[in-house]
Amino acid sequence: MSEVKISAVTRTEFGKGAARRIRRDNKVPGVLYGHGSDPLHLTLPGHDLLLALRTPNVLISLDIDGKTSELAIPKSVQRDAIKGFLEHVDLQLVKRGEKVSVEIPVHTEGELAPGGNLLEHVLNALPVEAEATHIPESVSVSVEGLEAGASVLAKDITLPNGVTLAVEEDAVVLQVLAAQAEEAPEGAAEEAAEAAE
Repeated sequence: MSEVKISAVTRTEFGKGAARRIRRDNKVPGVLYGHGSDPLHLTLPGHDLLLALRTPNVLISLDIDGKTSELAIPKSVQRDAIKGFLEHVDLQLVKRGEKVSVEIPVHTEGELAPGGNLLEHVLNALPVEAEATHIPESVSVSVEGLEAGASVLAKDITLPNGVTLAVEEDAVVLQVLAAQAEEAPEGAAEEAAEAAE
């Protein structure tokens, strides 16, 4: 997993007015916390952060005020509901070699058995524990030929070395549902029977 370097500055102003001023400058207010240290309030460059957050569980190397360098992963990202711009980000401090709990996206490969069956993602993301600098971007699962009623459990998913499940092994991740036949509107069957007489 690659590291993304972002320069940040500590912020001393708080509240809605200060946050609005930060966002007007195309920057994002954020908080860095973890390892028992006091939360550190930061201002981050909006465009750089937006690009970094396109990668799930991205490892961010923060250059804070040009003095200290810290590693962090995003824990909570707040976006504007309408325009989608970043409003605030919470970053968790991590250290090299440390295990962290994250959720990684589950991607499927292959085609289901014929018959119009539907694939339901019971878990869109798989909770795992991984070394902070080696978090996989996603896991792939083959659904080739699965029929209605089939399920893929967490324990059935092959994880990269050093990554362990942070969910019950028997948790259902994917399941195949039988296609539902459309029901005729009430009375349509009776009308058809009467018309046939």
